[in-house]
Amino acid sequence: MSLSESTKARFAKEVAKYPAEQKQSAVMACLAIVQQEQGWVSAEAEADIAEYLGMPAIAVSEVTTFYNMYNQQPVGKYKLNVCTNLPCQLRDGQKALEHLCQSLGVEDGGTTADGLFTVAKCECLGACADAPVMLVNDRQMLSYMSAAKLDEMLALIRAEEGKVA
Repeated sequence: MSLSESTKARFAKEVAKYPAEQKQSAVMACLAIVQQEQGWVSAEAEADIAEYLGMPAIAVSEVTTFYNMYNQQPVGKYKLNVCTNLPCQLRDGQKALEHLCQSLGVEDGGTTADGLFTVAKCECLGACADAPVMLVNDRQMLSYMSAAKLDEMLALIRAEEGKVA
């Protein structure tokens, strides 16, 4: 993959926010741009970002792998992250993850055959009092996710997508 002109233009807008000698500070924004355009961040995309920002590819990879918001492989249209850190564990976070996986016929980190859902555990989402919590597509936080609420959410998404369970 080489960066398209439109991607380079988007990168340039982000880089312009920093002093020239600190353009590497735009690494997270550049990763987000690639993910928006492609759905995930490949090792090749990391190398392109590194070259554009003048930094080692391993440094970009370290950022990609540190944050769970960057997809390191293709994911479903709906990425469902369930918090399984201790506070959520104590309030059925693991059970919520297992229920989703069983309902969708996937393992933790797996994507449904139709490409609609990817389910994965994640680190703390900072809403322990609302446990179990989950994040949909890195944007929408859902709280108190009982098995019934999870089933309702899946049915709603499937209905919106025109796919029956």
